[in-house]
Amino acid sequence: MANNIIITGANQGIGYYMAEKLLAEGNKVSVLDIETDNLATLKTKYDSLIFYQVDLRNYDEVKRAVDETVAAFDTIDIAVHNACKCTFESEKETDLDTYNDVFDVNYFGALRLVKSVIPYMSARQKGRVIFTSSGVGVTGFMNISPYSSTKGALEALAKCLRIEYAKDNITFHIMHPPLTRTESASPLPVPDEFKALPDKVGYGLAKHINSKRFIICHSLNQKMQTFGCYLFPTKMGDLLSKLTANLTETNDL
Repeated sequence: MANNIIITGANQGIGYYMAEKLLAEGNKVSVLDIETDNLATLKTKYDSLIFYQVDLRNYDEVKRAVDETVAAFDTIDIAVHNACKCTFESEKETDLDTYNDVFDVNYFGALRLVKSVIPYMSARQKGRVIFTSSGVGVTGFMNISPYSSTKGALEALAKCLRIEYAKDNITFHIMHPPLTRTESASPLPVPDEFKALPDKVGYGLAKHINSKRFIICHSLNQKMQTFGCYLFPTKMGDLLSKLTANLTETNDL
């Protein structure tokens, strides 16, 4: 069954391919992003795509785009917060303004989306909200504490709202993609061969967008890795950080 879906952060990377796959499967998709050049091209292929240039740090812009999406689609069945900002410096090198800005996009951007779509979903007594998380939000990782902290906060938010809105038949979920070959992840000192392809991840997440599970992964292998992170969070965080540090030293030789 086709759905009406709204996604933040889908002009490129995982979100773009997720939107492309959802459109190919007959869904209507609305995208909110600060950049829209790739979406304009995708629009030439799919009339069922609409998009809005939106800064997720601005609640009025988010709400206006959601309201216009409902006017165009009649309903919103699924809302996905995929937009994110990531910095790559140690805590010592990161000022408070940077922490605030990363939280404003990653966490409060999600909350602004929730506050905009929930009234429509509650009125229908039906809906799904999905936040894109990350393994580092569970395990921690070196030199990305603003980003990692927002992902941990999103996981807690999804768990809380899942309980609060159960009475309205609105479910909350989190997506766990692997480290992927995207622009936002490019500063990480990890060779491309260790990163998943964004089209494969985006298509896989789109395939499972209706999953009833709280944690949604694009593949069985990623699901197993994610469960490992939950079972052994600090050990996995130490291991991944050491492996990355070793790769960095090797590449610098």
